[in-house]
Amino acid sequence: MSTKMLQTPSQTVGPYFAYGLTSKQYGYDFENLATNVLENIPQGKEIITIKGKVFDGENNSIPDAMIELWQNDGENKFFGRFGTGTETENHFVFQTIKPKSVEGQAPYVSLIVFMRGQLIHSYTRIYFSDEEILNQQDAVLNAVPEERRNTIIAQKKGSVYEFNIYMQGENETVFFEV
Repeated sequence: MSTKMLQTPSQTVGPYFAYGLTSKQYGYDFENLATNVLENIPQGKEIITIKGKVFDGENNSIPDAMIELWQNDGENKFFGRFGTGTETENHFVFQTIKPKSVEGQAPYVSLIVFMRGQLIHSYTRIYFSDEEILNQQDAVLNAVPEERRNTIIAQKKGSVYEFNIYMQGENETVFFEV
């Protein structure tokens, strides 16, 4: 008797990202579980935009990655999801609030990257360039070699925080084992 081995979602990437996880963004006629505009933002909070691209090892932007944003600053909890395939130049973009510092940590959001060719998702963080003092004191950020810290710090450009993700190569983003 032979046993048929089936692929599990962590072993595949494919059209189910668009169809099942970011359906409205890709034109399917049913509700998303999450979008890139985080909901239930408390009144009076400043909304920020985080925008970037995902690059492969040859510096080509990846047109079919999916990014999840997780945010919890002890007061606000947000979750968002966005695929890179519908934005001009394959960008991802999120609208959220800037997290506050918790117990002396620098404000950050967590990202999970899903994409073709990856058997297991990649986990990283986004810190903010305008939080210099807290960034210098953050234990997790300072555990990253100094020459690589800039790969997880979003640069503020006008009203947008720019954060590009490099999966491999000279500018490879720091990823964490979770």
